[in-house]
Amino acid sequence: MVCSVSICAGEIFELKAELNSDKKEKKKEAVKKVIASMTVGKDVSALFPDVVNCMQTDNLELKKLVYLYLMNYAKSQPDMAIMAVNTFVKDCEDANPLIRALAVRTMGCIRVDKITEYLCEPLRKCLKDEDPYVRKTAAVCVAKLHDINAQLVEDQGFLDTLKDLISDSNPMVVANAVAALSEIAESHPNSNLLDLNPQSINKLLTALNECTEWGQIFILDCLANYTPRDDRESQSICERVTPRLSHANSAVVLSAVKVLMKFMEMLPKDLDYYGTLLKKLAPPLVTLLSAEPELQYVALRNINLIVQKRPEILKHEMKVFFVKYNDPIYVKLEKLDIMIRLASQANIAQVLAELKEYATEVDVDFVRKAVRAIGRCAIKVEQSAERCVSTLLDLIQTKVNYVVQEAIVVIKDIFRKYPNKYESVIATLCENLDSLDEPEARAAMIWIVGEYAERIDNADELLESFLEGFHDESTQVQLQLLTAIVKLFLKKPTETQELVQQVLSLATQDSDNPDLRDRGYIYWRLLSTDPVAAKEVVLAEKPLISEETDLIEPTLLEELICHIGTLASVYHKPPSAFVEGSRGVMHKRLPARTGSGESTESPDVGTAAGGSAPEAAPSIIPSQGDLLGDLLNLDMAPPTTSGPPPPTTGMQMGGMDLLGGGLDSLVGISHSVDPYAATPAAPAVMPASLNAPVGGGLGDLFDLGGGVGMPMGAYIPPKIVWLPAMKAKGLEISGTFARRAGVIQMELILTNKAMSVMTDFAIQFNRNSFGLAPAGPLQVLTPLGPNQTIEVSLPLSTVGPVMKMDPLNNLQVAVKNNIDVFYFSCQYPISMLFVEDGKMERQLFLATWKDIPNDNESQFQIKDCHLNSDAASSKLQGSNIFTIAKRTVEGQDMLYMSIKLSNGIWVLAELKVQAGNPNYTISLKCRAPEVSQCVFQCYEAVLKN
Repeated sequence: MVCSVSICAGEIFELKAELNSDKKEKKKEAVKKVIASMTVGKDVSALFPDVVNCMQTDNLELKKLVYLYLMNYAKSQPDMAIMAVNTFVKDCEDANPLIRALAVRTMGCIRVDKITEYLCEPLRKCLKDEDPYVRKTAAVCVAKLHDINAQLVEDQGFLDTLKDLISDSNPMVVANAVAALSEIAESHPNSNLLDLNPQSINKLLTALNECTEWGQIFILDCLANYTPRDDRESQSICERVTPRLSHANSAVVLSAVKVLMKFMEMLPKDLDYYGTLLKKLAPPLVTLLSAEPELQYVALRNINLIVQKRPEILKHEMKVFFVKYNDPIYVKLEKLDIMIRLASQANIAQVLAELKEYATEVDVDFVRKAVRAIGRCAIKVEQSAERCVSTLLDLIQTKVNYVVQEAIVVIKDIFRKYPNKYESVIATLCENLDSLDEPEARAAMIWIVGEYAERIDNADELLESFLEGFHDESTQVQLQLLTAIVKLFLKKPTETQELVQQVLSLATQDSDNPDLRDRGYIYWRLLSTDPVAAKEVVLAEKPLISEETDLIEPTLLEELICHIGTLASVYHKPPSAFVEGSRGVMHKRLPARTGSGESTESPDVGTAAGGSAPEAAPSIIPSQGDLLGDLLNLDMAPPTTSGPPPPTTGMQMGGMDLLGGGLDSLVGISHSVDPYAATPAAPAVMPASLNAPVGGGLGDLFDLGGGVGMPMGAYIPPKIVWLPAMKAKGLEISGTFARRAGVIQMELILTNKAMSVMTDFAIQFNRNSFGLAPAGPLQVLTPLGPNQTIEVSLPLSTVGPVMKMDPLNNLQVAVKNNIDVFYFSCQYPISMLFVEDGKMERQLFLATWKDIPNDNESQFQIKDCHLNSDAASSKLQGSNIFTIAKRTVEGQDMLYMSIKLSNGIWVLAELKVQAGNPNYTISLKCRAPEVSQCVFQCYEAVLKN
């Protein structure tokens, strides 16, 4: 809020008199005084009519001052501002192009709804003005007007005029038209305003050479949103953009790098030009590092992304990333990170020599990172591991406390990467045990002692020394100490029984930390009931640690590469993570190398329910490998539906299969419509007579009189932990799936094991095989406090987007709360999708069984099942697996069953039950044989529970 200073009546009177003076100079001086008062916060709105009267002048300087006053006070005096409309209209037809441009620029800055409609005609004329300066100013005015009243701009056809300006002969007009359209497109992600094609791209590239540096940036950013048709077009664009790499403005250079990085994706790696382009990209990036520190930092953050995507670009430029003595700390740390990413067998000697030098610096944070970097080199370049360990031992000998502690932390990681190779240094590490005072270093040393207890003669004494101040240690050290002493006990049980009892007692009885207490109880129970199992669990072989643990996730990296030169590339976060409102939620991706014309922007961005909500719906990336990617937009609006939709009938979903293309395309049969997908449901009760004649084959199976028992209720799997608290910042999620009264329910138990309150829960599913999606919001109505648990039932629908998963019943889920977004996968029993109208009429069953090819039949064994056929039939019917008929052949009961899935797929089954034999045989026939394995698993689960 601007603080306004009162201005005395006498001063107002004087200014009013001067503003109405006949002398032009006196009038100009008066307006300058008014602007000066306005600038320091004085309220001079009382002079509005007098200042507006001064607009009628040919003096450009005076007109600029009046327009400045008008922009400031028009919002608070909208009725008075209308007085200026006629002058705007008149100025837009002035002979002087500067006055015409000034008028249209001011019009765009006056954000008053009452005035905007009067300005449409002058703006239309200025967009077609003969002077390019006026046209370029008018182009920007359209974007400003769109921000005030989008509907008006669309109705008046200004967007089409703006698109026409892309073909303008003046490059600055083209640049401003592109900037305006890009701005409008950002606020309307689904509109296709910048409809780029080879012809328009050619015009933009022509304009690129002649416009100003900021015009070049607008055009380059626009080019980055285009996907070339093939590698030839991609190469052609790269050749015309490459000269921008030598521009003096670093923003132009980074925008050009962004375009080239994106279009390189489509170039074959064996192409000569590909290698040439890699060489051309290095020098401009190196040049950016000779700028002032702030620009260096921005360049380094962008280079960090580029190196993760294409390390070959800068693999020969290691020396430019060596730290200078006068670099600020933020530049030093960033350079260090890039040095590790570029480290290879060829340059590792050089890198290690530098890092050893850095470890003797005075800046503590930098020294710590340098020591840690030596360890990362050892893990990344195996051939250098011995040299790295030797360097770390030299640093430990310096006895500098923080250096020693960092060295011990990284040596622990080296032990994990190269087991049984460098354990000879343990004795040296143990000598420095007393000097460790940081939790991470103490925990690392305890891990080493516990892991290699059999090689350390006095391991029990060393661990006992830590135990003395157990309650004063951090949680990290306490947990590590508990595990290390249990390991020691399993390796030397006779000598350390008293020690293990002491630590278990401290962890379970004297501690109020739930994590420590739980781990203590688990170890206690394991050791007291099954020491062999305890040994297998606690002393299990550990997986080798990966080379680089801090690499950005591939999908996010691709998106950040598309945002090089923007804040996203500095924060290393997508725009949607820090841009509020509807802007910035467009998720970009690099194009496919095949040149298939795949969009660089996620095709799945849609508007929220109702079409008018300001927040965009979350974009779901349709590949399974990225583990949901940006699945859950943090500003996601909850679904507007209040309850689950009715179960989908076969008629509605009849032809849809797991791949979303119809059953027939899945099984490869000639006709286009499945004759059985939309079959009306059979009556729920079996007809009284089952003696209708059926010709040959399976006909006699229906000649039976035995009835089917009453159903026992649907099988619901027990709840299991889907998301452990340690992976979700204290939020534990367990659950199961159930089907009740035709509605699929996801039953969740949310437990808060953190110390802070959790609120604002929301849930989203990735695409899946059967289109499962939440039918309503996640109803957590009260905040979830520490150590609290809440049970939630989420109704699900089956009308969501479909994508075949592996396994078929895999479901990828994202849960959001006020702390973060968490991802997990779970598998739902396919029986949740068995619908209530799945009982097939017996004649149709027979015809369908014959019609489905024998190749689609699968046979399975269900072992250790002790139910008779009637009990089995009754149990299965509770889960919508319906028995059509039963017959007995040579003491073996044959049950014939039908199942209908929510997407219209029918599964037919033959279950063989032999009296006294606990093993059943089941044959399944289906037009989509992929589902058979899941259906068998459901049979097994239902019958055995």
